[in-house]
Amino acid sequence: MSPSSMYKALLFSFAISLQQDFAKASDVLELGDADFDYIAAEHDTMLVEFFAPWCGHCQKLAPEYETAATQLKGKVPLAKVDCTVNSETCGRFGVNGYPTLKIFRSGEDSSAYDGPRSADGIVSYMSKQAGPSSTPLLSDEHLDAFINNFDASVVGFFSRLESTQLAEFQKVSGALRDSYRFSHTTDLGLGHKHGVETDSVLLFRPPRLNSKFEDNVVKFTGSISLPVLRSFIKDNVFGLCPHLTAENRDNLRGRDLLVAYYDVDYLRNPKGTNYWRNRVMKVAAQFQSEGLSYAVADRQEFQDELEEEFGFGASDGGELPLVAIRTREGHKYTMQEEFSRDGTSLQHFLEDFFAGRVKRHIKSEPVPQSNDGPVKVVVAETFDDIVNDMEKDVLIEFYAPWCGHCKSLDPKYTELGQKLSNDPNIVIAKMDATANDIPPPYDVQGFPSIYFAPAGQKDQPLRYEGGREVNDFISYLEKEATNSLVLDSAREDL
Repeated sequence: MSPSSMYKALLFSFAISLQQDFAKASDVLELGDADFDYIAAEHDTMLVEFFAPWCGHCQKLAPEYETAATQLKGKVPLAKVDCTVNSETCGRFGVNGYPTLKIFRSGEDSSAYDGPRSADGIVSYMSKQAGPSSTPLLSDEHLDAFINNFDASVVGFFSRLESTQLAEFQKVSGALRDSYRFSHTTDLGLGHKHGVETDSVLLFRPPRLNSKFEDNVVKFTGSISLPVLRSFIKDNVFGLCPHLTAENRDNLRGRDLLVAYYDVDYLRNPKGTNYWRNRVMKVAAQFQSEGLSYAVADRQEFQDELEEEFGFGASDGGELPLVAIRTREGHKYTMQEEFSRDGTSLQHFLEDFFAGRVKRHIKSEPVPQSNDGPVKVVVAETFDDIVNDMEKDVLIEFYAPWCGHCKSLDPKYTELGQKLSNDPNIVIAKMDATANDIPPPYDVQGFPSIYFAPAGQKDQPLRYEGGREVNDFISYLEKEATNSLVLDSAREDL
């Protein structure tokens, strides 16, 4: 063998050795059907990835997961299970997609992992999962440090370590640790300055949100159980006007919600931030019985949403708050009057809103000047007139202009419209779902999505799941239509 060949062989051997060493040095535990249960049971907390080697998302996650495992070594173990060769374990834990990540506690499936998929995000999320779900507090200083946090704090005060209520509190903290911060003490004296005399739980709202319009501390004195304490926290944690962020938006949006968007910056400008928040709260306090929730949010963080959902441009409002309401049904309203420093414009807006005088904000394309084609073009402004016409059956396609499947369907859908152009009882329609608001109860998660809205039953549209040939649509409509179809005989080719 020549020196050059020997050098190449040695180099190749060294590279293989490095790869093998790297594989051996992995900090991600590899578990399978034979050892999953007893190894998982050895760890108080463990994150497990259920994956398939061919899965692109799994391949993308792999280096991030490996880096996170190294950073969390000795604190929280990260493991993985190859579901292509360990189907028994994956099936037992209901894995039906890849990657699936789950948090296990002492071998038990505790919860799904809903955190970030980056190394830093995994480390941050799982660091919070390590250790006890409720932090023991031993001094006034510990208590003050715990409640002086960006998020709300739930603190249990108990008279003795053997308290059954403390045991229940720790069960609740274990179940809700992903959503809230918990701590406890068996020294009731730590709670005296907050009015604690007997076993109780206090909810401390974030100090930066302290306001004269509400109590910063809310007391729970009932018998502790998971459903009761969870309801108490959920009902009180946000207060009258919380700070809406990307992290808590899902929890806040399950309600009718008014948001004032402006330069919210509690790090660099807490006084200026609370200047406008206090004006929102002053007005909101007058309408607490109306069932509307309130929040403030940083305009820059939600700028895309303001433009796309509410039609506010980047320069609208200047430094003044922009106000918008989104109901739980998805209806949207915007305050057009400039936000006044005395709050009167917001008060007038709310008076009009509760009186039903505010027009809904609808993202809509312009109404077509001509709409005589075989397929009726629907925009948000004409949805009620066309699709919700109680006298007509309507088949409507929700599409996206860039969707390849939609483009393939278009000539067939047009042919369907032509075949039914003489039927006075049925409408074939389509709507650009990217440029128009889609009203409930329509649920469009992909394109094309097709629904049938029967005459007289517009609140119960049927999702079309059939084939996409003209004959498939005709067969479906012959079965579902309120009246017998009237087909254009000149084009009848069935």
